[in-house]
Amino acid sequence: MMPDLSVYLVTDVAQSAAAGRDLVDTVLAAVRGGVTTVQLRAKDAEAADMLQLAEELARRLPTHVDVLVNDRVDVYLAARARGARVAGVHVGQRDLPPVAVREMVGPDAVIGLSASSSAQIAEAASGAGRVTYLGIGAVHQTSSKPDAPPVLGIAAAGHLASVSSLPAVAIGGVTPEDVPALRAAGFAGAAVVSWICAAPDARAAAAELARAWATPEHR
Repeated sequence: MMPDLSVYLVTDVAQSAAAGRDLVDTVLAAVRGGVTTVQLRAKDAEAADMLQLAEELARRLPTHVDVLVNDRVDVYLAARARGARVAGVHVGQRDLPPVAVREMVGPDAVIGLSASSSAQIAEAASGAGRVTYLGIGAVHQTSSKPDAPPVLGIAAAGHLASVSSLPAVAIGGVTPEDVPALRAAGFAGAAVVSWICAAPDARAAAAELARAWATPEHR
């Protein structure tokens, strides 16, 4: 089942802590503001800690908000085996290939894949791994992902979205000001890290992004 990608939060433990919140509080506030999908990214967390976070988010978030696990297919599988409402995983180009991930997670799980070139998009669309959606970026310079691919800019990112047969979210320094151009290019959503995690008020930041996406003149 396709998640609602429109207002997509990727978590950052350090940014949330710097803003005076723990990760779960940030996510809960952001969802109250309008976030529709949450990707649990906690690069430095031990597997057991990440599993606990995944289970808590799955338990506390409303059922219309999907929870995805970044990179850690093992954590996703453990959470699912323990009955947590986790929808799938998101992997990068240097993680396990989507075809291997699909074999592990089964036919119904969501698989998101990061992409930053037309070749990567074409490969994802070939069908071997049955990728569900793409994360295209980096749109702008970003400090939340040290190994982020080179900056594309809105025009180049939008071109990649326009030629993709898979739905895509834009990621990498995205703000509400970018939303009109992103929607016009055919993106299915805006994925953010710092915009929400580093914000003094996570709910208000999410609400601003949600309003930008929902505003009729942006359609």
